[in-house]
Amino acid sequence: MNILIIAAHPDDEILGMGGTIAKHTSQNDNVTIIYMATGVTARREPPILEHEVKNIPKKVQEVWQQEIEKLRQDAKKSAKLLNVKNVRFYDFPDNEMDGIQLLKVVKVIEKEIGKVKPDRIYTNHYSDLNVDHKVVFNATLTACRPSGSPVKELLTFEVLSSTEWSYPYNFNPNYFINVEKYVGEKIKAMKSFESEIRKFPHPRSSENIEHVVRRWGSVSGFKAAEAFELIRRIDE
Repeated sequence: MNILIIAAHPDDEILGMGGTIAKHTSQNDNVTIIYMATGVTARREPPILEHEVKNIPKKVQEVWQQEIEKLRQDAKKSAKLLNVKNVRFYDFPDNEMDGIQLLKVVKVIEKEIGKVKPDRIYTNHYSDLNVDHKVVFNATLTACRPSGSPVKELLTFEVLSSTEWSYPYNFNPNYFINVEKYVGEKIKAMKSFESEIRKFPHPRSSENIEHVVRRWGSVSGFKAAEAFELIRRIDE
């Protein structure tokens, strides 16, 4: 099976489906992960917000680039732990993708679909708090128009510290994957993101990551599971 994971930011995919990724690769599925936004530049200090990005001092831009590169190295390390060989990065602005013409994002995703020819796509959920997650979902849905598309299944995953912080809470999973054997790998992969993992009780802590998979396990009859909302499935 060809699997394409379209994540707004590095670490979204681990928080949402790290165990499922490990399960796919253990079954010799062909997994590709693409990251749409840099995941860094929205963290600029408040005074800099007064300026447009093009006017940001060169030294600040250099620091951002270093942080972006570190995050990408962490993403590659995480992917390697999960035996994912295909990882690609794009440079859409972090937490500002709502300012990008949707068609530009769609074209990138269409290009990736053309390369990977995925049977199944996983992506961010449509009601997440983070605006980039919403844009990536909308662009993915557009790129997966049934006419002529190889994509037979489109699923969305939750991202801890985004999906559950959105009100009203609209993540309604209807598809569950048993990841009992892969909980440790999921947590280890998340620990690769040194700038993203947090201490409990933060949602992105190791303890909470395990709590969440155990909770979805109890919902679906497994000891540990990851939850997805199936958006579309096409059977021939």
